[in-house]
Amino acid sequence: MKTEQIIEIARRTIKTEASSIEALSDFIDNSFASVIDLIYRSKGRVIVTGIGKSANIANKIVATLNSTGTPAVFMHAADAIHGDLGMVQKEDVVIALSKSGDTPEIKVLVPLIKNMGNALVALTGNPDSYLGTRADFVLNSFVQQEACPNNLAPTTSTTAQLVIGDAVAICLLEMRNFTSHDFAQYHPGGSLGKRLYLTVGDLYTQNERPVVQIGDGMKTIIMEISARRLGMTAVEDGDVLCGIITDGDLRRMLEREVNIQTITAREIMTPDPKTIPSDMLAAEALEIMEKMNITQLLVVDDGVYKGVIHLHDIIKEGIL
Repeated sequence: MKTEQIIEIARRTIKTEASSIEALSDFIDNSFASVIDLIYRSKGRVIVTGIGKSANIANKIVATLNSTGTPAVFMHAADAIHGDLGMVQKEDVVIALSKSGDTPEIKVLVPLIKNMGNALVALTGNPDSYLGTRADFVLNSFVQQEACPNNLAPTTSTTAQLVIGDAVAICLLEMRNFTSHDFAQYHPGGSLGKRLYLTVGDLYTQNERPVVQIGDGMKTIIMEISARRLGMTAVEDGDVLCGIITDGDLRRMLEREVNIQTITAREIMTPDPKTIPSDMLAAEALEIMEKMNITQLLVVDDGVYKGVIHLHDIIKEGIL
């Protein structure tokens, strides 16, 4: 197969799925809104079940719901009738995924759930199916065709299920006023978690606190920058922060015709440096550095110079 043919197949697959996903918006109706209201008001969990590829999608929907503030549990439709049905509690809402709505396992499971008295939501591409006609609510995930040229392998249909699941999760997220701080509680690990909870105060204390006085000379300035190994030093007038001197400031100063024996920090420094509080998120500090094209920021709390956070500190934590 030629390269051009491979590219064309891939593009056709994406276009097929994209057009089917766009058509799903026509199925978002009062029934969808009722499902969201049902789950939001429920004191139980969301039990998501399916079989085959639908089971894989059900697992992803559960993960998304849990991470956005809606407690959810996956239950495999085949295992449910062999004991796992015991995980369903009285006030749980059950969402059953099935493209056809007529698979044998679903047909066995539906009456059992109905007998238990739990609300049943069908996420199916066939509202007229066994599942669709017996569920309390239907989330329609109908697609015109699969991306598979034989119209057999679940491709577009499973993508549609995933999208409907995401729509459910995001509606519930917004109804719960779920914030980035809430999100951080459920994602403490990895770079994502660190972006959401790691503060400047967690990082700057591992660095030295370079500082010179406004009247200090070149030797003192160079020794301070060299000793603290941050490529800069803050400048204070007594206890008041008034400027910053970086390696770049020193280089630019040496390009001028000046007497380095008499020059002081006052003449070299950049006044009114950009400062940040220690409780700012490290990710926000990174955004400031990128915007201002700088590699360090001075940390100041209540007017007191506390230290320095460097770009390398953030990189080392894996936030960048």
